Amino acid sequence: MMDAVWNTIGWIPLGLPAFLFVITVVVFFHELGHFSMARAFGVRVETFSLGFGRELIGRTDRHGTRWKIGWLPIGGYVKFFGDADASSRPDREAGTGMSAAERAQSLPFKPLYQRALVVAAGPVANFILAIIVFTLMFMSFGRVVVPPVIGAVVPGSAAQAAGIQAGDVVRAIDGRPINDFGQLPEIITVSAGQDLAITLARGSREFTVHATPRITRRKDPLGDLSSTPTLGVQSSTNVKPTLVRYGPIGAFGQACGQTWSIVASSLGAMKQMVLGRTDTSQMMGTLGMARVSRKVAEQGIFPLISLIAVISVSLGLVNLFPIPVLDGGHLLYYGCEAVLGHPLGERAQEVGFRFGLALVLGLMIFSVWNDLAHHLNLF
Repeated sequence: MMDAVWNTIGWIPLGLPAFLFVITVVVFFHELGHFSMARAFGVRVETFSLGFGRELIGRTDRHGTRWKIGWLPIGGYVKFFGDADASSRPDREAGTGMSAAERAQSLPFKPLYQRALVVAAGPVANFILAIIVFTLMFMSFGRVVVPPVIGAVVPGSAAQAAGIQAGDVVRAIDGRPINDFGQLPEIITVSAGQDLAITLARGSREFTVHATPRITRRKDPLGDLSSTPTLGVQSSTNVKPTLVRYGPIGAFGQACGQTWSIVASSLGAMKQMVLGRTDTSQMMGTLGMARVSRKVAEQGIFPLISLIAVISVSLGLVNLFPIPVLDGGHLLYYGCEAVLGHPLGERAQEVGFRFGLALVLGLMIFSVWNDLAHHLNLF
């Protein structure tokens, strides 16, 4: 048993440097967004931490902010003056004894719009980081476009049942124009059990067929087995891929599109899980992320930088979920305050924070178990 475990997780020390590099960059920019917006509004920042737990190294700047690195490097936080803890819960008891000068530097006493902007700045910084990275990648390397020509149809697949044949050219899916074969998996992987209207060109004739992607156990691009919705088509080897190069404006547009595509795909995948159309094997925890980071790092520094952009979008999106303790939860409270004309009661907020913390911890535990049970094949 121990040999099997070691064969499965023995790669983790090798993947740690890549994983720490990715997660540190992403978390740093997220917290930097909060920090920069807070400073712009005159909020005193007490702590800027990468990682949690006991401080390993740190220094205090001339503004009194303690910059530090914690021993558990799986996240980070910014603690503002007036916060009770790292989750940015207002310290109501301390607030009652503050002077006017101290309240002017405390986040809970800032105008509602300023508090909302400080909270939203973290996820926004993640999206900006991703767009910058993708823009530089598109400017430097361009983009390979594979014509959407069907090269082969898997026997017994949804594509065969729909009448799709080798040589067909995919023009559109559900009205969305298709000009790159790479667009197909982006749509199909979030469409399990969903009827897709696929517009095809066969010779001089153009027509539409309907197909429903089926869950198939197959290897993903990193070589891991996973249950994925598939249509059952392969790209043609008889067509030549083209390299499209972009200037700054074109690259920026492509980067924005790529960022939105990741957001849409992530939301689509979550919807599929909620509806029960796909299993939860795609949920990945820290072990899975470390393994992916290692495999991507083996391909080179540029794929690893691209992974930073993908993880950055995911972190920004997840933090916008309306769950107390996450940024989206704070924005939810601020939305209630805007509607009611006053903050939610202390009891209501406390219950919300406890529920949010339990939910987040539960999801973390589940994702680690998922890594062991599905991605690492320990059980």
